[in-house]
Amino acid sequence: MCLSASLSSPIHKHKTPYTAPLAQDFKNPDANCINRVSRRFESTKADSYSSFSNNKILDFPVGKIAFTPEMRFISESPEERIPCYRVLDDNGQLIEDGDNVGVSRHIARKMYCDMVTLQTMDTIFYEAQRQGRISFYVTAIGEEAINIASAAALTIDDLVVPQYREPGVLLWRGFSLQEFANQCFSNKGDNCKGRQMPAHYGSKKHNYFTVASTIASQLPHAVGAAYSLKMDGRDACVVAYFGDGGSSEGDFHAALNFAAVMEAPVIFICRNNGWAISTPVSDQFRSDGIVVRGQAYGVRSIRVDGNDALAMYSAVYAAREMAINEHRPILIEALTYRVGHHSTSDDSTKYRSVDEVEQWRLARDPVMRFLKWIESNGWWSNEAESELRSSIRKQLLNVIQVAERVEKPPVADMFSDIYDVPPPHLCDQEKWLREAIKRHPQDYPPDVPL
Repeated sequence: MCLSASLSSPIHKHKTPYTAPLAQDFKNPDANCINRVSRRFESTKADSYSSFSNNKILDFPVGKIAFTPEMRFISESPEERIPCYRVLDDNGQLIEDGDNVGVSRHIARKMYCDMVTLQTMDTIFYEAQRQGRISFYVTAIGEEAINIASAAALTIDDLVVPQYREPGVLLWRGFSLQEFANQCFSNKGDNCKGRQMPAHYGSKKHNYFTVASTIASQLPHAVGAAYSLKMDGRDACVVAYFGDGGSSEGDFHAALNFAAVMEAPVIFICRNNGWAISTPVSDQFRSDGIVVRGQAYGVRSIRVDGNDALAMYSAVYAAREMAINEHRPILIEALTYRVGHHSTSDDSTKYRSVDEVEQWRLARDPVMRFLKWIESNGWWSNEAESELRSSIRKQLLNVIQVAERVEKPPVADMFSDIYDVPPPHLCDQEKWLREAIKRHPQDYPPDVPL
């Protein structure tokens, strides 16, 4: 299977096919790498320079570099945009002569069911926040394929370091709808004891690191975890998710360089959904997106249609094989669109048009595209569709009602699980909080035990 960047782009049309410098053959990773005999740059093109005299070669610590009398600046951008790998067209039809990993009927049906579940959960939980039943929520509407398809290509042993828009990965791994509801309602059933913001999930059981609100701070951590897996000889990798806004943070650049130098088995999946809250990608960077940054740091990269579940599955599956077997990081830029508001604290109509959103929601819905494909294979029916959507909605309404009735964690839980023996300053803070609640009970939730 060849997942090269020379595949046709759904966005940019080229007169001649684009061939990426690091285009890869999945079955034979080095087949398309001209003069590339090692992962490290110091070995690159070494044979090409063997006939040069010493005064034409700079034997630099990082490798041999040829001198040239020509003063030539590297262009700030290539002549053509890097194309976007896809398997299904907008109508859910397989593109002829495309490269993809086969998906079984069982896996395809589960992928679709989980995509529908995620989409429905987002809709109902968003409505619950608007009703004042939970305090905050973020949706992944429009990005269901990235969530579910990438999760399907991994194993449970792979560590997931998410941002806040990947609940579908946790859903795929078996996190129950009741557990999602408990976290959003911050009750005693929540794994984090109600300490986290809603939609900031985490589960040690499912190898899913707890979400951190701070943008991109999880990326260096992911590299460290991946290096640990490598040292232990584990047959697993780390997958780190982030958005286009995260790529503008310093931690992103530090993480890519760290991963490349240490040859850590980590997959960076960037959800380039066009917006970093209210900042469009056009105001974030001048380069051809995020995918081009990988080569600068020595990281193999690919751009993928993030609304194509089969393309995402194939790319992540291939990336995982390369990351583990070759001890290397991989960067995947998944092009998609954030159909919902950034969060329940945002009103995206202030900075983007409704027509733009509707175009993506109706014409490029990843769930509908995947549905058309499984229907064309005879793997789905109208009866199954009706039953699934009705069942999921009933389950979600039920878990919300249950979560509302579960007792809240006591105030003391805010100060536990930090020190074996709480230090004096922490004890003082707990005392002050209790006194403040007694003085101003009207300012605190009445259902939180003291």
